[in-house]
Amino acid sequence: MASTLAPSAPYTPYDARPDRPSVRVEGMIRLVRAPAAHWSTTVPVLAVVLLVLAWGRDLPGPVVTLLACFLAGAVLAAVHHAEVVAHRVGEPFGSLVLAVAVTIIEVALIVTLMADSGDKNSSLARDTVFAAVMITCNGIVGLSLLVGSLKRKVAVFNAEGTGAAFATVATLAGLSLALPTFTTSAAGPEFSPAQLVFAAFAAVVLYGLFVMTQTWRHRDYFLPMTTQGRVIDVEEHADPPTQRVALVSLGLLAVSLVAVVGLAKGVSPTIESGVEAAGLPASVVGVVIALLVLLPESIAAVRAARRDRVQTSLNLALGSAMASIGLTIPAVALASVWMEGPLLLGLGASHMVLLALTVAVGTLTIVPGRATPLQGGVHLALLAAYLVLAVSP
Repeated sequence: MASTLAPSAPYTPYDARPDRPSVRVEGMIRLVRAPAAHWSTTVPVLAVVLLVLAWGRDLPGPVVTLLACFLAGAVLAAVHHAEVVAHRVGEPFGSLVLAVAVTIIEVALIVTLMADSGDKNSSLARDTVFAAVMITCNGIVGLSLLVGSLKRKVAVFNAEGTGAAFATVATLAGLSLALPTFTTSAAGPEFSPAQLVFAAFAAVVLYGLFVMTQTWRHRDYFLPMTTQGRVIDVEEHADPPTQRVALVSLGLLAVSLVAVVGLAKGVSPTIESGVEAAGLPASVVGVVIALLVLLPESIAAVRAARRDRVQTSLNLALGSAMASIGLTIPAVALASVWMEGPLLLGLGASHMVLLALTVAVGTLTIVPGRATPLQGGVHLALLAAYLVLAVSP
C-alpha cells in the first residue's frame, strides 16, 4: 500500500495499526476507519442510559418508539461485537460465541415477554423459533440462491455439508415443534416434563455434533465454492483483533445484551397492545422478534452470495436456524421451571404443512448442489405464504 505521507514522516501502514483494523476483500484492502465502527460503541452505552431513565415509568408513544430504535441498534451492536470476539478466539469457539450471543438476545426477548404476560404468551417460544426456521430456511436461503444465481446464472454449493446442516435443522424442528402436537402425556400441544428434558438434551447434543463436524472433522464440506466448482480453502481476511480490542468488544457485548433485555421489557407492552389493536394474531409478536434477531445474518448472507460465496450464505442461514432451535428450546425449557403457565411448542395444522413443504423443497434444492433462480423463488414463495398466514391464519 502506497503511503500518502510526506517522505520525511515515519510511515506505519494503516492496516498494521492495532486500533485501526482493515478488511481484505478478494486481494484488495478496504480500510475500516474509526468513525465507521463508532456506532457500535456509542449505541449500547446510550441504550443503557436510556434504559435507566425510562425504567419503571409509564412511557408515551414517542418514547417507546425511541426505545424500539435503540433496541434494534443494541441487537446489531451485540452481533457486531460478538463477531469481533469470534474473530479473536477463532474456530470452533468463534461460532459458539456468535451463536450464544444471538441466542441470548432471542431468549431474552422471549422470556421477557412471557414473564410479563404469563399464559397469554405461552406459545411465544414456539412462534419465534418457527418464524426463525421459516425466515432462515426459506427467506435467507431463497434470497441467497436468487442473488447468487441471477448474478452468475447458477448458484453452486457443497451438497454434502449443506445437506448435513439441513438434515440437522429438519430433525430439530421435527422433535421440538412437530412432535409435541401428537404426544398424549400432556394436554394440548406441549411436552410432559420428561419429554421436554429429552427434547432439550437432544437439541444440545445435535447442535454440538454439528459444530464439531463443521469446524473440525469435516470442515472441507462447508467451505465456499466458486461457480466453476473450485473450493476456496483460503480466504483473505483481516488480521485478528488485538487482545485489548477483543476485551473491549466483550465488555460492549455484555452492555448490549443488558440493553436488549431491559429495552425489550420496556417496549413489550406496546408491541402486544399494538398487535392486539390491529386485530392480528399473537403469533405476529414472534415473527417480529425473529425478523429483528436475524437481520444481521440476512444482510451478511446476501453480501456473501453477491461475492459468489453461496456456501457461506447457506452456512449462515442453516447455522442460525440450528442455533435458534438447538439453543433456544433448552434455554426456554430451563426458564419454564420457575415461570408460570404452560409451554406450548406443538405447531398447528397449517404450520405443519409449511414445515413439511420446507423440508421437502429444501431437500430437492440441496441434492444437486446447484440452483437456478427458480429454486430461490420457490423458497421465497414459501416464506410469503408463511407471512400471509401469520397475519391472516
